[in-house]
Amino acid sequence: MASEMKMIKRFYFTMLGLVVGMSTMVGQSGNQILDGIGETGMIARYIFNGDAKDWSRNNLHGRIYGPNAKFEDDEKFGKVLLLPGDDKTYVSISGEAIEGEESLSITAWVNFSSEQMGQTLFDFGKDDRTHFFVSPFGTKKKEGYQAQIIQNGKQKYVALSNDIKIETNQWVHLAVVLDIPSKTMGIYINGKQVGKVEHMEMELKELFTHENQLYIGRSIASGNPFLNAKIHDFRLYRIPLSEQQIERIRYIALKGGDEVVKREKPVDNLPQFEPSNPQLYNTYLTGVPNVEVETVVGYLPRLPRYVKGTYKDGVQGPEVRVLWPSPTDNSSVQQPGTYEVIGKVAGTNFQPKAIITVKNGETGGTPHQNLEAFELEDVSLDYDALGNQTKFIENRDKFINTLAQTNPDNFLYMFRNAFGQPQPEGATPLGVWDSQETKLRGHATGHYLTAIAQAYASTGYDKNLHANFAQKMDYMVNTLYGLSQLSGHAKEAGGPYVSNPTEVPPGAGREGFDSDLSESGIRTDYWNWGEGFISAYPPDQFIMLEGGAKYGTQKNQVWAPYYTLHKILAGLMDIYEVTGNQKALDIAKGMGNWVYARLSQVPKDTLISMWNTYIAGEFGGMNEAMARLYRITNEHRYLEVAQLFDNIKVFFGDAEHSHGLAKNVDSFRGLHANQHIPQIMGALEIYRDSELPEYFRVADNFWYKAKNDYMYSIGGVAGARNPTNAECFISQPATLYENGFSAGGQNETCATYNMLKLTRNLFMFDQRTELMDYYERGLYNHILASVADDNAGNTYHVSLRPGSMKRFGNADMSGFTCCNGTALESSTKLQNSIYFESHDHKALYVNLFVPSTLQWKERNIIVEQKTTFPKEDHTQLIVKGKGKFDLNVRVPQWATKGFYVKINGKEEKVSAQPGTYLTLSRNWKNGDTVDIQMPFQFHLNSVMDQQNIASLFYGPILLAAQEPEARNDWRKVTLDAEDLGKTIQGNPQKLEFTIDGVVFKPFYETYGRHSVYLDVTLK
Repeated sequence: MASEMKMIKRFYFTMLGLVVGMSTMVGQSGNQILDGIGETGMIARYIFNGDAKDWSRNNLHGRIYGPNAKFEDDEKFGKVLLLPGDDKTYVSISGEAIEGEESLSITAWVNFSSEQMGQTLFDFGKDDRTHFFVSPFGTKKKEGYQAQIIQNGKQKYVALSNDIKIETNQWVHLAVVLDIPSKTMGIYINGKQVGKVEHMEMELKELFTHENQLYIGRSIASGNPFLNAKIHDFRLYRIPLSEQQIERIRYIALKGGDEVVKREKPVDNLPQFEPSNPQLYNTYLTGVPNVEVETVVGYLPRLPRYVKGTYKDGVQGPEVRVLWPSPTDNSSVQQPGTYEVIGKVAGTNFQPKAIITVKNGETGGTPHQNLEAFELEDVSLDYDALGNQTKFIENRDKFINTLAQTNPDNFLYMFRNAFGQPQPEGATPLGVWDSQETKLRGHATGHYLTAIAQAYASTGYDKNLHANFAQKMDYMVNTLYGLSQLSGHAKEAGGPYVSNPTEVPPGAGREGFDSDLSESGIRTDYWNWGEGFISAYPPDQFIMLEGGAKYGTQKNQVWAPYYTLHKILAGLMDIYEVTGNQKALDIAKGMGNWVYARLSQVPKDTLISMWNTYIAGEFGGMNEAMARLYRITNEHRYLEVAQLFDNIKVFFGDAEHSHGLAKNVDSFRGLHANQHIPQIMGALEIYRDSELPEYFRVADNFWYKAKNDYMYSIGGVAGARNPTNAECFISQPATLYENGFSAGGQNETCATYNMLKLTRNLFMFDQRTELMDYYERGLYNHILASVADDNAGNTYHVSLRPGSMKRFGNADMSGFTCCNGTALESSTKLQNSIYFESHDHKALYVNLFVPSTLQWKERNIIVEQKTTFPKEDHTQLIVKGKGKFDLNVRVPQWATKGFYVKINGKEEKVSAQPGTYLTLSRNWKNGDTVDIQMPFQFHLNSVMDQQNIASLFYGPILLAAQEPEARNDWRKVTLDAEDLGKTIQGNPQKLEFTIDGVVFKPFYETYGRHSVYLDVTLK
């Protein structure tokens, strides 16, 4: 098998330190980037070398029908599938594979045994009146290789090869691409386009539904002959592949093997602009000042991303974005002295200087935590001031009500399966990334534990719901506790067992460890697993990772074992802290001990390698979980094991801690975003317990860079074209237009979930307003916008390209990706950051303007917030109770038209600067009211390296253009330079506006095609 796969598979690994331009990609076993195409672009892949399994991570397995299908040995591709054309033999693919997709590309290797006309390579569609098929040799009506779209029984589009014909009895690589934004359909033979349809006016939803028929080797329509051919490596992509990409797929399959290859900068169909052409306010720019910054030896300075510029013609332009070089080490600050860094301003010749003075000495101190969050049960979400349901309540209820209907046994299915235990009646396995052979199975169960704990804490308003989640928590914990007690103990009295986690043997009859989770291959000898072990799969993946295993779907590969474990441990501790369930804590401690026993014996160099292995070494927030377990138990070994999860290369540069994020070096460019953001949260948790300042600097420096150099307008921070992976940070900071906007999507929703969590935790230490400004942006414009209109479906990636659509999944909570999991958590804790209090209970922070009620138990005070925000620009706080305390209210950065305060109806003279907290200190009395008004205005958020590509905001709310159809170009709008609102019509109370007849609505109320970014001109 290994030799066969070496010949037919080819994988890439994106290395640290990717730079703009040509980059070297090292081939590596693992299917994260296949043929230079990001994994998120792939829907499914069928190798047909012995079965019809989906080799992608999406588990869209096919099924082979017919008694005469067989697998043959082949000189070129090893083992391949033979379909004999006998009117019985074909392959069926899961109908959900192409549901909700925007574009579609299909490639396959085929060796035809017959030129019979009418046979189809594949046929996908609703029925025989509406479908899409490829005929290699033609139909009864027309000869030649062709792809056809039939709608309502009529031929609508045909892409035909008139000149090149397909030869029989030799392998040929075929492809067809439905590029909906470009309105084209192309067909390809051996990497070359041989036919094309243009001006195609259609959407894929016209062809496909949730009950698709997807056949390989037969027609949906009756009477057509079945396919007589050998077939190998049939692939589905959700992106329109280019001719270059199709040729690369073919070339790599023919060449076989792994090698180091050169990869050029990404090329696709995003509009390009002259780099010397000033855009937006930069057109009016007359000067940009130099800046002076100090730092100490070894620490790169933090350079201001925005500086005050000067403008002509009386234009009141915003602060100017300066693009500074981003060193990959700290060699420039190794000695005291002064040096200069030259920046640039996009589209201009301005080159502001940063004059940097490097001094001997220590860096400034790091802050102590001085704020606490309120418990979820202390804050309730309310209807708005007009009695209407808010988006917060709407989304909460979708998830709470669906969670209440779930069967816990489904979330326990793979745990019982791993331990060889019988399933209770009615239990069914989850799908997608929790199915039988998926190496990440169990991750959704961890999210589920957290979600039901949060739902329990948040449903004091409904006794039935409250009791429902209490029952679910007890059942989950009791079951998991029972399984955990089996590990490392004899199955029968006097029987064999292995209690020491470091002595776990391979499974019976096996020479080594493997990740086989199939029904016939999974090991269930729990007595050999070491005391305390709990997971939805046996311990092999953890042990294989220590031995250098990489990410992939094969038996010698793994998929982020510690990522799954983190979710489980976090969920158990959430239940413990909400209910005091001791069994939940005991399970967490047992597994913490198991991890400590193994990792404490792993050499540091191996740990560094493990945590820098793409996806396989993704450990979620294990460092956060272990630090938290230490805080709960006061058992120091858990803090020790938390530090064993240090990503030393990213945090500190090397084992000597010579640079890295701790010294303000951007060491995460080009890396997988959601693999690393939770690690940063863990660094902050370790700082919370150890007060080692370098951990705080890791978190603080990361946040500043991620927010300023990698953020899209909705708050997401990932979505790279370079490297070719939608889940990665761009390869070079502050080049979002040059290297971002991946065709496979951007803004992985769980990455924003984790950014908000990191932001919230940082704010506990440092009350910088910019932190909560970012939190508001990500919460309203991504998290609230990630939920489907009429169910609990949610987004994975949120594409921000022109004319995009959101794709929602998992409405019934039956099959989870990572983002489906974090969605359970996000929507059951929406109230968790509205208010904070100081440690000494002498100050209250109002961070968000959300209709809500706070029970401030320590002060015996209730605070009600009444508002229709963001559909109005004011809010009212009502104090019930009495006492002296500081009321600190966020003055948002976007509140540039004023911030007005009335107390008990009397206007207060306050100096409230945007981007600060306003402190109102008084001896509060029962019934006191605070009315706050912060007039909204329109403003633009530009891409840092292409200023005219910008999103339109009204106050904190991103407004998306409601597009009538798919498109490849950015929507062009012209706005008034002095007052953007002059060219915008609409109703602020509905947050609905029009520009040139096009409707703009909040992104969180957008469910059809949309454009979040526009090509803006000012006049």
